[in-house]
Amino acid sequence: MPEFSEGAPCWVDAMFTDVEGAKTFYGDVLGWTFGEASSEYGNYTQAYSDGKAVAAVVPPMPGVDAPSQWCLYFASPDAAATAEKIGSSGGEVLMGPMQVGAFGTMVIAKEPSGAVFGVWQPGEHKGFEKMGEAGSYAWAEVFTREPAKADEFLPKVFPYGAQQMDPGDDPETADMDFKIFSVGDGGNPVLGRMKMTDDFPPEVPPYVQIYFGVPDCDEAVAKTKKHGGKLHFGPMDSPFGRFAAVTDPQGAAFAVIDMSTTVGEMPSFG
Repeated sequence: MPEFSEGAPCWVDAMFTDVEGAKTFYGDVLGWTFGEASSEYGNYTQAYSDGKAVAAVVPPMPGVDAPSQWCLYFASPDAAATAEKIGSSGGEVLMGPMQVGAFGTMVIAKEPSGAVFGVWQPGEHKGFEKMGEAGSYAWAEVFTREPAKADEFLPKVFPYGAQQMDPGDDPETADMDFKIFSVGDGGNPVLGRMKMTDDFPPEVPPYVQIYFGVPDCDEAVAKTKKHGGKLHFGPMDSPFGRFAAVTDPQGAAFAVIDMSTTVGEMPSFG
């Protein structure tokens, strides 16, 4: 069981009006199996890859009419203290801190440019039992039209160092505004931040893009389409892997990445 540093992504979940449909979709596209729904906690249902907890799905709370979307949780040793930092740093606490039985304490919040994220103080539920492999969480990026707001906020809330990507001479990356946030003495990269370009429709709000590992990106895209999901970008080769951005049939956005298929040299960060 990995121990998660403060500010490191430690869990993901999503709300679906059709939970059974979501289980069928992600079972095929990501190879997940699902545990029993926990009626005590709103039918929260954990997803597993190779028998290891990797995510969860849950129906909406009564009276809540929210779009389906994935939520990324960052580890915190003290969710209440993190919530205070969020508020004092220009963010907004949407829910919590709320203790979830013996499992832990959660916060749902919004950073100043509008992307929603979670905070998790672990109790019995530590977080991902598998990550960085096919069938599990691989990476995440904050997509925002106001990068300066996110860049100022994130290191105030979590102990992050930051590095800006050098776009280099490649015309394809010349306009790319991308930053990486890291934790720990070794500078372990945990989160990307990408400026949303005009390619994004104006009605798409800032969001956190979650990448799930797959053995074959193109196959995952084909399965997504077969189930009624949509392809928005890619598949594209990169130094990090072959990836594509998609939405599931209920509208939740995510990305799939085959980390074994890498093309090109790693970019430099300053």
